Amino acid sequence: MRPLRYSINVTLDGCVDHRVGSPDPELHQHSAGIIARADALILGRPTYELMESAWRPPREETGFPDWTVPFAQAIGKAKKYVASRTLTSVDWNAELITGDLIETVRCLKEEPGEGLYVGGVVLPVALADAGLIDEFEFIVHPRIAGHGPWLFDGLRQVVDLEPVRSITFAGGAVATTYVPKGS
Repeated sequence: MRPLRYSINVTLDGCVDHRVGSPDPELHQHSAGIIARADALILGRPTYELMESAWRPPREETGFPDWTVPFAQAIGKAKKYVASRTLTSVDWNAELITGDLIETVRCLKEEPGEGLYVGGVVLPVALADAGLIDEFEFIVHPRIAGHGPWLFDGLRQVVDLEPVRSITFAGGAVATTYVPKGS
């Protein structure tokens, strides 16, 4: 069974707005590694559209620094499953999840491979409520945003976690990986 991993950038006050992080080469390299080791990504429509608009165009068109290239390449090559009730088609090495989201993700986890990665803000709440996330990584930036969206806003049940590893980055961000207690 493939593990389902979740990783997200978050401020000290729990904000997961992608615009308030403090990206740097080291964090991008770390995130590129997360994406590269996944057999496939599971994304909700907003995250898919955000990533596609940012990372699909050639770097020359985006104006992003050279150190973002490994992340752009990793996410561009990755197989993507997109959960959406409004999209009728996707491309960029993606396919729509049709039918029941939870059952589809359970089936994807049953396939052989190294693991799956889920990104975003809303979709992971549903997957955590269903007990499907095997590993949570929170990359905590030393910032206070003072606004949302908030991490796991709307979660219906408490998920008890235990830390399994931690990495401190030169810029001050700390990535801590947790697994559900008892797993």
